[in-house]
Amino acid sequence: MAAESNPGPGIPGTPGTNGPRHRARGRRRKPRGRRRTGILVAAWAAAGVVVIGGTGAGYVYFKLNGNLDSVDIDHALGTDRPEKADDGSQNILVLGSDTRADGNDEIGGGTDDGTARSDTAMIVHVHEGREKASVVSLPRDTVIDRPECTDTDGEEYPAASGVMFNSAYSTGGAACAVKTVESLTGIRMDHYLEVDFGGFQKLVDELGGVEITTTQDIQDPDSHLDLEAGTHQLTGEQALGLVRTRHGVGDGSDLGRIQLQQAFLKALVEQIKDVGLFTSPKKLYDLADTATKAVTTDSDLGSVNSLVSFAGSLKGIGPEDMTMITMPVQYDPADPDRVILAEKKADRVWKALKEDRPIPESATKGTATGEAKGVVSAP
Repeated sequence: MAAESNPGPGIPGTPGTNGPRHRARGRRRKPRGRRRTGILVAAWAAAGVVVIGGTGAGYVYFKLNGNLDSVDIDHALGTDRPEKADDGSQNILVLGSDTRADGNDEIGGGTDDGTARSDTAMIVHVHEGREKASVVSLPRDTVIDRPECTDTDGEEYPAASGVMFNSAYSTGGAACAVKTVESLTGIRMDHYLEVDFGGFQKLVDELGGVEITTTQDIQDPDSHLDLEAGTHQLTGEQALGLVRTRHGVGDGSDLGRIQLQQAFLKALVEQIKDVGLFTSPKKLYDLADTATKAVTTDSDLGSVNSLVSFAGSLKGIGPEDMTMITMPVQYDPADPDRVILAEKKADRVWKALKEDRPIPESATKGTATGEAKGVVSAP
């Protein structure tokens, strides 16, 4: 979530990579910036509007349904994928891009050059019983081998070696990002979600802000963030600055920013639980309208009914039920601005998720961290 994102040596078509750079067709001509939060807000708010709407529920449902964007990931990826889990668990790839299209250049800075990279990526593993979740953040600067993939318009892209993880999205959009994650982990992604800059900011504002506590001052002119140590009720603009900052705390790496994002997500989930959404029909509708405009989903979640059902299955999961880690990585000896997979430790993470078990602490011990843990927390 950073305005300072640069293509760098990991983007196909630049020195040090294999394979030409392509721009996808169709939906990706005007990519929409996304962020990883808001799906539960969207579903719960949509459900509440339909309940409160009475005789107007039909119109409201039609309006909210029309707000949603979806992409047919399953069709693009075909049958050459990991098997679906049969143990009742689910895996969701939650993605944010650094596109500056659709007005996001005004919010996030930079210019709209018609391209986008996955600035934030998380695998959300919902354990059997829907009472706990394990979240694994995937650093965008991880050097990987990207598999060949096909975008949702049917255009094919060759495999590339030694490229950054976030190049998958810029190369072939959502389908290529999912293909890359499945290739990396051996785990099938059951769903796909994105949320944009503007939607993220508006959602936080319409929730009345999100309360967090910082243990130190955070100042970063790049993300327009200036917070003194203490407790803050963040506005949408401040929240966006917090989840984008990388130079304000820690070692200045993407890994530190990931730790801030994870802490903010827990605070946001806590805030959503405490908001009286059903007390004001207008507030509820405004929130649902903003949320459904902000999210893009896979085809299976591309309706209000599907979102409501999906959110209902997750409503028992609170911040205390979420285990959050960063994919085990080490700084790349050849380039301190990049990280490489700590393969043996990462294999322990993927094995635990495949077997629907808690991620062992040994899987992340001794890996690169970013040094920003504990800087932000829910009060």
